[in-house]
Amino acid sequence: MSTVTPPLPYRVAGTWDETGDTRSIELVSAGRRLPPFAPGQFAMIYAFGVGEVPVSASALRGRHGGLVHTVRAVGAVSAALCRLRPGDGVGLSGPYGTGWDLEAAVGHDVLIVAGGIGLAPLRPVVHAVLDRQAAYGPLAVLVGARTPADLVYRDEIESWRGQARVEVTVDRPAPGWQGAVGVVTTLLDRLDLRPERTCALVCGPEVMMRHSARDLVTRGLAPHRIQVSLERNMHCATGHCGHCQLGPLLLCRDGPVVGYDRVADLLLVREL
Repeated sequence: MSTVTPPLPYRVAGTWDETGDTRSIELVSAGRRLPPFAPGQFAMIYAFGVGEVPVSASALRGRHGGLVHTVRAVGAVSAALCRLRPGDGVGLSGPYGTGWDLEAAVGHDVLIVAGGIGLAPLRPVVHAVLDRQAAYGPLAVLVGARTPADLVYRDEIESWRGQARVEVTVDRPAPGWQGAVGVVTTLLDRLDLRPERTCALVCGPEVMMRHSARDLVTRGLAPHRIQVSLERNMHCATGHCGHCQLGPLLLCRDGPVVGYDRVADLLLVREL
């Protein structure tokens, strides 16, 4: 079981908007550094005087060499984090949880399926695979969002196109949108999928992950070759409060990244 560690002082090196309600925040140590994070792991970020929330790292080395987290303002703490400006201080503890099993993907095609801000925990995977392209097969990145305005990392996604197969879709188009329209699973039809040698990594709203994983299994991927990140209701990061329980799993401890073969049946149980 994870143990409680006091937050270390970090300061904001930079912030920038991703969407109207979502910001990326780069944090650098103001003293002692945390241990290195792996793609998919999360930190507890403490906004002084407000509280703390678990947030997965969206880049392991940002513009100023720090750790980047992408936060959507949906509550008091996340809104406070989105108001931070360079030079402000926060408390940071971690890394917590399981990361994406990139070693299992070595020698395989890598398929990333992301919905909305679910691209944030997968972004370090894209960086890692592109940094070691010789170790992997072709990389495909499928991204879905509600509207064009909800797409995060838009410029960076475009920069991946020269090194990976990138497909983007939205649920509801806006004037000027010339891309695909529909749920992210419709993009699978565009791929020449090789299921026997593909590893899929999926993150987004739970209903999207459930349908994406089931679709991939239907297309021939073995469930153990599909990884999902289930960050729902994480609260304490240490497996004590029970907010993130999914059947026998405490996702802040046993996840958030888990093999689909471990959770396929659990995700079908209503209100579990």
